[in-house]
Amino acid sequence: MSIVYLNGEFCPADEAKVSVFDRGFLLGDGVYEVIPAYAGNLFRLKEHLDRLQSSLDAIRLENPLSYEQWEEMLNQLVNDNFDPNLSVYLQVTRGAAVRDHAFPKDTPASVFAMANVIHALPDKCYKDGIATITVEDNRWQRCDIKSISLLANVLLRQQAVDQGVTESILIRDGFLTEGSASNVFAVIDGEIRTPAKGQYILPGITRDLVLELAHENNIPAVEKPVTESELFNAQEIWVTSSTKEVLPVTKLNGQAVGNGKPGKVWEKMIEVYRAYKQSLLDG
Repeated sequence: MSIVYLNGEFCPADEAKVSVFDRGFLLGDGVYEVIPAYAGNLFRLKEHLDRLQSSLDAIRLENPLSYEQWEEMLNQLVNDNFDPNLSVYLQVTRGAAVRDHAFPKDTPASVFAMANVIHALPDKCYKDGIATITVEDNRWQRCDIKSISLLANVLLRQQAVDQGVTESILIRDGFLTEGSASNVFAVIDGEIRTPAKGQYILPGITRDLVLELAHENNIPAVEKPVTESELFNAQEIWVTSSTKEVLPVTKLNGQAVGNGKPGKVWEKMIEVYRAYKQSLLDG
């Protein structure tokens, strides 16, 4: 049985209980983060906690823990659930109160965290790439907040599942935004492009790292709008997330992307990404 953290206590997962009046349960009033941990080391913890703080600020909820308290708690959670590859989920809600849309007064936030094993993707995903579809981005206008209110993303992702593909790539007003559970990159004329941060895009930690590594390794990369037409004609497409890292897309709406195989730019990027990851593990 895994160990979880709930409001100041560590306990077996089946003993953790949350009030039915918690605003996360009733209203989706909260935010979350997902942090990978490799060999007991939380990956880019500061960047994840900085994004958590941005989400909390956006919903006007005071951070219930200091950076040091988060670090201590999350490290203990990793140690208590040790596996070489873990996905650490943390969630902060506005707490339990009488159901009302207005913020409650003097209500302590609810803090929950758990760790799940990251199961390695099949080698086929890297050797052959993944298939995706494009769908209309009909979500709300604050996608930069990592909100626990994910129904729109769930429905968009299910469209991909229904068609037997891995991910839905979202288009808003003729432009690429992101995936239902990922950020998206396109290689156009040999240059890596991804939409700039804004209200319609989650500021992905892996997304930022890909741009950082590209610049450090002299791989052309820019934050720039990508039209739907440019996406369909891209030489390469990738999706990124904290747990899936950098995946090549080789089929879009049933058509081959580029030559239908993972591209040369992706091969270079995954090489430098894995080298960066190994350098952190080596200490």
